[in-house]
Amino acid sequence: MKTLGWILALMGIWLTAAGKDKEKPDKDRFGFHLSGNRQWTRIPFQLHSNLIIIPVQINGSDTLRFILDTGVSSTIITDPSVLKRQKLALTRKVNLAGAGEGGTLTASVAIDNQMNIGHVRASHHNVVVLDEDILKLSEYVGTPIHGIFGFELFNNFVVSIDFLHREILLMNPKKYRYRKSKGDKYPIVIQDAKPYTDVVAVFDGKAEMPMRVVLDTGAGHALLLDRTRSGNQAGVALPEKVVRAQLGRGLSGVINGSLGRIQKIRFGRYEMDDILASFPDSMSFGMKINSRERQGNVGCELLRRFYVTFNYQDQYVVLKPVKRLLRESFEHDMSGMELRAKGEQYRTYYVDRVIEGSPADSAGLAEGDELMFINSQAAADLTISDIYKMLQKGEGKEIVLMVRRRGQLVITQFALKRLI
Repeated sequence: MKTLGWILALMGIWLTAAGKDKEKPDKDRFGFHLSGNRQWTRIPFQLHSNLIIIPVQINGSDTLRFILDTGVSSTIITDPSVLKRQKLALTRKVNLAGAGEGGTLTASVAIDNQMNIGHVRASHHNVVVLDEDILKLSEYVGTPIHGIFGFELFNNFVVSIDFLHREILLMNPKKYRYRKSKGDKYPIVIQDAKPYTDVVAVFDGKAEMPMRVVLDTGAGHALLLDRTRSGNQAGVALPEKVVRAQLGRGLSGVINGSLGRIQKIRFGRYEMDDILASFPDSMSFGMKINSRERQGNVGCELLRRFYVTFNYQDQYVVLKPVKRLLRESFEHDMSGMELRAKGEQYRTYYVDRVIEGSPADSAGLAEGDELMFINSQAAADLTISDIYKMLQKGEGKEIVLMVRRRGQLVITQFALKRLI
């Protein structure tokens, strides 16, 4: 689906600061654990723009919404305004840097927090709080987003993600037993708090190119490939037909690049044709990520087609295909316009960008237009994911839009067209 490519791309985070915090006495259990004597628990989630949104509470706060991201090593509060009423024990300033064309972000470390996720608890938990919500993730995902976390959960439990039923199963690693009926088991390596695997290969029409990739639940795309040189291996060639796009946002700002199609990939023993791939510019990605370690990452547009189980303790992943989802084609937006959500509930949508020569461009849509109706449906009644679903399927389908432009209502229409 069209996800604005919203790669959170927290794959290369460096925290720099002077000094270390003194450890506190262990009055409670440290780290993530299950309350009571539970051996497992289920946590419902929402899927927006192919990102897993988990309900979280910190220090007795209202329910917050965090993105579950295998690519991030720390718990990060991206919207500091939600914890203004909390008395956070801020200890030191840090700098965050990752993918994107900007510079580093400033943040503070808050120690000794209580984090609750359903029946999951984390006592004396440290979080990183951005000085300001510069990422504006809520506007791109189209729903309130307050933070990002990942490694601590995956490192303490066996985590199964059921994309079909929007549910995560967390299990005590000592109690989990793999069986063939659960799917195919493939090795992973945990390095820099991220799960790497070598079970992906790309077919360029002539040969198979094996890839080392990160399995990244914080990426909405299907596949990202680094075109820069990786070790002694040349990067993947850019497809003949591509479109320039903002692929997403990392900790260091916008990630620009190209979108194109790969003839075929192999993921474990499963082959998929005509897959959409993102090719970030080296300035946005390759220069800030250790490209010797990987050639790209696999995101949730591909992962959601499987029942996925991560076992960091024993270093393997289990993939069980959902046949109906595995048959779905990989599609991108066919309108040529990108939206940005505003308003209290992020249900007011504005055109953020229009691709030159696209159907939206031919229909006269322009940056700043406020979307009021789409095919007789009020835009406010739809999520941004709903809208993108309408714009990515059915080449030739007529789309009628009503937009507000400088106080005037404008009606226009166009036919969907594959841009890639």
